[in-house]
Amino acid sequence: MKTNAARILDSMGIKYELLAYEVDESDLSAMAVAEKLKQNIEQVFKTLVLQGDKTGIFVCIIPGAEELDLKKAAQQSGNKSAVMVPVNDILSLTGYIRGGCSPIGMKKLYLSFIDESCILYENIFVSAGLRGLQLKINPNDLIRAVSCKIGDLIQITGNTK
Repeated sequence: MKTNAARILDSMGIKYELLAYEVDESDLSAMAVAEKLKQNIEQVFKTLVLQGDKTGIFVCIIPGAEELDLKKAAQQSGNKSAVMVPVNDILSLTGYIRGGCSPIGMKKLYLSFIDESCILYENIFVSAGLRGLQLKINPNDLIRAVSCKIGDLIQITGNTK
């Protein structure tokens, strides 16, 4: 099954792999996706949609087990502050639903940032644009596909970093 995200990658000549998994509507977390795909959670990235006080909507892509540092996200994006977009607004802004929000092929090409940890891996996993379908992609190819900027986006807690 080809999604819009996959068609965009095809048109750019970018290699990827589509991986399907069974969806549990009660747990749409990246942790659940990693378990079902039997992949390292640090390589399964989630796509978060935010609103900055100056720049408006922007996107952050971070490892699934991590929490986004809103201050870092705001700073990276040229804002003084940033908040997560309400779940009910994600579809109208991106064309995707929660649990199936791909960083590729949103309604608009929003300013996007990916956590610097992505470059530690040959491949990472992001949503293909549908619940139950992930893209396995080289992080440099993802960065090229959505014109991401690389930065430090995650909260530092006890055992992290």
